[in-house]
Amino acid sequence: MCNIMLSASSSSSSASFSSTIPLFVSVFIIILCSTEGRVKLPGNETIPALVVFGDSIVDSGNNNNLVTVAKSNYPPYGRDFIGGKPTGRFTNGRTPTDFLESLDGPVGDLKDNCNAVTLVCWEKSEELGIKKLLPAYLDPNLQPTDLLTGVSFASGASGYDPLTSKLPVLSLSDQLELFKEYKGKLTGMVGKERTNTIFSKSLFVVAQSSNDIANTYFFILKGQYDFAFYADLLVGWASSFFKELYGLGARRIAILGAPPLGCLPSIRSLAGGIRRECAEKYNEAAQLFNSKLSSELNSLNANFPLAKFVYVDIYNPLLDIIQHPQKSGFEVVSKGCCGTGIIEAAFLCNQLNPFTCKDASKYIFWDSYHPTERVYKILISGFIQRYVESFL
Repeated sequence: MCNIMLSASSSSSSASFSSTIPLFVSVFIIILCSTEGRVKLPGNETIPALVVFGDSIVDSGNNNNLVTVAKSNYPPYGRDFIGGKPTGRFTNGRTPTDFLESLDGPVGDLKDNCNAVTLVCWEKSEELGIKKLLPAYLDPNLQPTDLLTGVSFASGASGYDPLTSKLPVLSLSDQLELFKEYKGKLTGMVGKERTNTIFSKSLFVVAQSSNDIANTYFFILKGQYDFAFYADLLVGWASSFFKELYGLGARRIAILGAPPLGCLPSIRSLAGGIRRECAEKYNEAAQLFNSKLSSELNSLNANFPLAKFVYVDIYNPLLDIIQHPQKSGFEVVSKGCCGTGIIEAAFLCNQLNPFTCKDASKYIFWDSYHPTERVYKILISGFIQRYVESFL
């Protein structure tokens, strides 16, 4: 684990890291302490920071102090987390971005154990890591140095569609404002030039769309639009957001597609019939959105040659785990560990429910909507192997 400190030539910031802006669905992660381990980059390439926007899949606790039902800062959430305590993560343990944060080893050319770009230094060790966990940006205990090693701006229950975030949670525009605030703080710590260099080499990750499709469209807007039209609207909102990130300095942007929503336990219960099969209309909607999103990213790459917009397929890796659970040692596919596992999520998943399972490692899903920590670890391993070199 990195022992981070600012070098003597950089200034520290005593500004408060709390914010009155409501937290947003997207996740923003910055890793200024370089890592390698499973990530091996050629030459002197580095990824000094990881910036992630997303929904509950990558929310580290930003919703904790919002007036919303979309919270998970109570048991049994976090049951298998370090210390066994809930933190606002919508799973039994760590999130995907926690695993990205904790990759071991150095990335790129490290000199004298300091990153010359960011002025971040660390202790020598046989395996250099960043840190084990990614803190929420709105965590009242967040320290200035935490910004140098990564924070999350994610807000559970958000989406590309502004209507999705009316629960209320943080909208994309809210989250973008938090990012601008972060950029200002980082500039105050390391200067404008270094901040621009950090952003140009950092990896930005956007994980959105599940709530838009599964909740906003199928429960609110289905009677107003056919899904193809709504998917075009989503892609338009998403594209505008990516362009705003580009304008703020992002050049390496990974965009996660929609997962196989029809196979989530809650969707099986609502639309999978008496046998609770995967609901194909939801899966077909996710696939159509993914196709349109991928095409839009190809267009953005053509129009912004200095940037790399990379589509990340989550649909097929997760569907493979669901269809072939035995390959990864899973036993329960169609329901979550929490409660009965067929409908509980957020406030319905609580310690008063006597049916919660004893061993979540056997389950693909923790509650009726979110995968378990074990699944996240498998998916992140695949992401590292398949996509990292796409950003170089």
